[in-house]
Amino acid sequence: MVSEPVVFIDGEAGTTGLEISERLLSLPVQIHSVDPARRKDPQARAEAMQAADLVVLCLPDDASRDAVEMIGQFSAQGKRAPKILDASTAFRTAPGWVYGFPELAADQPEAIMRAERVSNPGCYPTGAIALLRPLIDAGVMEPSFPVTINAVSGYTGGGRTMIEEQERAGGPAFLLYGLNLAHKHLPEIRQHALLDRRPIFVPSVGHFPRGMIVSIPVHMDLLVKGTTVEDLRRILEEHYAASSFVTVAGPENTLVADTMAGSDGMELRVHADAEGRHAVLTARLDNLGKGASGAAIQNIALMLGISPN
Repeated sequence: MVSEPVVFIDGEAGTTGLEISERLLSLPVQIHSVDPARRKDPQARAEAMQAADLVVLCLPDDASRDAVEMIGQFSAQGKRAPKILDASTAFRTAPGWVYGFPELAADQPEAIMRAERVSNPGCYPTGAIALLRPLIDAGVMEPSFPVTINAVSGYTGGGRTMIEEQERAGGPAFLLYGLNLAHKHLPEIRQHALLDRRPIFVPSVGHFPRGMIVSIPVHMDLLVKGTTVEDLRRILEEHYAASSFVTVAGPENTLVADTMAGSDGMELRVHADAEGRHAVLTARLDNLGKGASGAAIQNIALMLGISPN
């Protein structure tokens, strides 16, 4: 009888860690946990990592780097090293890491399946890359296209401090941030969308727990000559035709950001004016679903060779 693979979540008590732990109950895996009193004990963590087939890191960037270094020492010590799925931003553009967006390209699921180290995408980049990469690959959008990305997320994506600020009486209804135009997700978006030109990215947080809309305005005459709104829709539909998680829906006049809350799916749309001169590409998802723990479950299933339910 083949035993179920063992998964250890380092950082299980955080928002993403708790979500992943709950969702793992749907997979045929064993969850290895550390006594809460020893969660920050390096020895206890090292023992848990050595007992696991896959370690999921739900830690701040520096702590993730330390954990990866710890795991890297196992082989030198003659010990078995587990696979790693990292949920921080530390390795999303790092050499030797596979980007954990299975829908990125036709061969991406196979790359994730074979990888020892996978970086889980960010929530904002998931929506932006999902819209941009197929158009770049299809040749209708040049890598030098002047991309502007606007996005609004539920406040749960901002961590404990933001959650506390939002849930107390008088929390801000809408918060625009990243106005130094140097958000930490920019390198990830640029690299995996294959953009030569640095995009302008303006994120925001709304006074709702979960959900997200990423929107990208497009002047159609700046695309490759002859490209139509129908071409954009067709390219997205063809790219995601086989996906169980990403769908291309019809345009709407209004979109509510938290409609996908609790879902692991993502909806893409192409909205346009009547003349087809301007378009707005939108992605709607749950920032804690397809934008975080839902994507992690997809990647865990691929890395362990099992099918998600």
